[in-house]
Order: sequence, then C-alpha cells, then structure tokens
Amino acid sequence: MAAPGTITDGASPDWIRTEIERLKSEREQLDSRISALESQLQSSTASSPVAEQQENSSCSIADGLTSCANGFSTNGLSSDMIYRYSRQLLLPDFGVEGQYKLSRSRVLVIGAGGLGSPAAMYLASCGVGCLGIVDGDFVELNNLHRQIIHTESYVGKPKVQSAAAACRAINSSIKVVEHQELLHPSNALKIVNQYDVVVDATDNLPSRYMISDCCVVLKKPLISGAALGLEGQLTVYNHKGSPCYRCLFPTPPPSAACQRCSDSGVLGVVPGVIGCMQALEAVKIAADVGEPLSGRMLLFDALSARVRIVKIRGRSPGCTICGENSSFTKEEFERFDYENFTQSPMSDRTRPKVTLLPESARITTKEYKEVLDKNKQHVLLDVRPVHQFKITSLPNSVNIPLSDLEKELPKLGPMVNDSSLYVICRRGNTSQTAVQLLHQKGLLSAKDIIGGLESWAKEIDPKFPVY
Repeated sequence: MAAPGTITDGASPDWIRTEIERLKSEREQLDSRISALESQLQSSTASSPVAEQQENSSCSIADGLTSCANGFSTNGLSSDMIYRYSRQLLLPDFGVEGQYKLSRSRVLVIGAGGLGSPAAMYLASCGVGCLGIVDGDFVELNNLHRQIIHTESYVGKPKVQSAAAACRAINSSIKVVEHQELLHPSNALKIVNQYDVVVDATDNLPSRYMISDCCVVLKKPLISGAALGLEGQLTVYNHKGSPCYRCLFPTPPPSAACQRCSDSGVLGVVPGVIGCMQALEAVKIAADVGEPLSGRMLLFDALSARVRIVKIRGRSPGCTICGENSSFTKEEFERFDYENFTQSPMSDRTRPKVTLLPESARITTKEYKEVLDKNKQHVLLDVRPVHQFKITSLPNSVNIPLSDLEKELPKLGPMVNDSSLYVICRRGNTSQTAVQLLHQKGLLSAKDIIGGLESWAKEIDPKFPVY
C-alpha cells in the first residue's frame, strides 16, 4: 500500500491535480505562519534594550553559551534560529517561548553510550544552549550496534571526543562541552553544578546512586533511564517534589541481580528508544512545557511493543538524602564510597577479579594449551548458557550450563572416568563456581581455566571471537 500523499503509477489526472492543490495550500499555510512569527518578533526589535546592545556586533545568548550573528529579537531568537527551529516554533504548545528557554538551558548527559548517544544527538539538534557530555571510556567496535553517535573511524578514541564531534556536526550554533573523565564523587559536584538539567545515561548501580545524590545536594532535576536485554525504563527524579533514587531503593540490590549490557546483552534499538525519551523529558523540563515523568515511571517491553506508565511512591520523609531530617552534605558526598555501598564497580575496566579457588584447583590458558598440544586425554566442560555456547566455543568442549550442572552430573561422571576435567566459561568467574560444585560432588580432579575464553583469545589465539 502506498503511503499517504504518494503518487502511484495508476493515479488519475484529476486526483493528481487535487493533490497538487492540497499540497500548495498546506505550504501557503506554513509560509504564512512563519511570516507571522517573524513579523511579530521584528515589530518589537526596535524598542528592545537587548536589541540595542546587539545592534552593531555579534552577540550571544544563554549567558554566553550560544553565539551567533546579530539580528536577535526581543526574546533572543535570531533569524537563523527561527529558520532552523521553525518546525518546533510552529507548535502552539512549544513555540517561541519554549525555544527561547531551551536555548538558554544547560543540559548534562552523563555517559556517551547506548542511552547517551540518541539523547545527546537530539538535545543538540533541537537547540539546547549548552550540552555537556561526560564519559571516560573509549569507542569499541562492539559499541556501534547501539551507540549510534559513534562511527568506525572513532574506534579506539575517547567517546566524549566522538560524541562532541557528532553533536557539533549536527548543530554548530550550540556550545558542546567535553568532560573526558569518569564521574566520581571527587569531581561530580563541580561538573554537575554547571548545568540546569542532568541526564543519567550510565549503566551501573554505583553511578546511579552517586548521580542521584549529587542532584539532590545541588537541587538539579534528574532524568534517569535504563535499558537491558529487551526492556527499558525511564523516570524523572528530584523534580517538583518527586522522589530521588534512594527514596525508591534505600538499600542496593545484590550485585548478582544487577546485570550490565556486557553481561546480559541488549538489543541495540532498546536503549535508542529510552535515550530518545530521555532527551524528550530534558527538553520538556528545560523549556517548561508539558508534563514530565515526575512521580511516574515508563516501562518499555520491546518484544511485545508495550509501554506502561506506573505511578511510583512519592518522596520518602525518612530518606537519608532528600528526607525531611536529612543532613547529607557536600562534604559527606565527596567522601562516600559508592562502589563499596553497592558492592559493584563503576566501570567494566575496574571490574574486580573473582578468586574462589586455591591455585591448585586452577590452570592458566597457556597450561591448558600444553594439554592440547600433548594430546592428553581430558574433558573440557563449558558452563556458559546454551545461547552463549552457540556464539563461539573451543573445539571438542562439552556444554552443560552451570544452572543445569548438578542435575546433569550423572551424565558427566562416565565421560570423565580417569580423564582430567577442565572447566571454562566466558571470563573465568562462573567456571570457579562450577568447580566448587564439582569438588563438593566428588569430582576432585576438576580444574578451572583462569580467565576463561577471554584469556584464551588474549593469550593463545588472537583470532578467537570475543563478545
């Protein structure tokens, strides 16, 4: 079926004439609306103190955040801005007032990944006065399926540098500030305090607590989004009486329950959807239009294409950060250890090594390579989930997921007999748990391969697929 307004091969001449007249009428209405807005702005320019100051020189708005040529009207919109943002100005619920407020706003996006990419791009394109981007990571090839602000040419380079270049390419009239560093309690207050609205586009628990606490201390509204697997969620914290993150989650969940994209995966479009909606909420707050998601949470299920909005409980009077009797200070914030509080790292690069076994129960990938080279009889047990085993595996390995290992032991026993048993997983963590279980069940010869398949790719076979 052709899209509305599409001329098909079988269209009659009368239909085509009618369609031409309809399109001409729509164009005339748009041109008339734009002309009326321009006239309205120009009519008050002569008497404007702002216009007098800007008459003979280039000028800036948003406290020096956006610079452009002279020709501003009383509300700070130049002719170039009117043309660039004309489709937004035509909206009665947004209009000149919304655009002017947006052009004076300062929005900080924390994280230039799957969520931050679309958020930053849309905030830049729609004309925020100043866009800050914080990230201390570097672009990797496995980012690109979801982090659409980056390109292959920026692989290996700082994400902030890549994101800033993309935003400037979209809109050279706004100011883009690069904060090429990880956000920590030691620098968060200084960075966040420069902005009016904060977008949390991070993917880890300690950062969520830290950013929320920082926004409460500095009285900044926070747009918080999350995406994992095939689901996403979004809400606005600390805005017009809405709760902070700690109001809803005063105690961190177990670290095992907090998965990241690098562990559980994510369909690239999902963070794109949530990131776009984060940009929308930031625009609504900055422009003071519409009804932000304060006190409500949006839940998105990609597979079923369902969106639900649920009411969340209000600000907790007993909250240790934003409660009535809270005495949480800036000094306390800077001293707070969020990684220890949540028992999880802020960055994959600082992910702690898990050591559950004595050295006698483990071998390196180089030692296992020697076993292969000498053709020693053994069994290689891969305890990753089935869907990961299908991605890649070492030759002749047997896949029994850790979740099924105990019930599958009767099958494993005859396979081992007098052979050595080696256990491998993706990074060398799950395999240690598996070896512990095997030892408890009497298979004392079982040994963990340190570092798992990632170590194999790094130390033995650089061409082995890494995911």
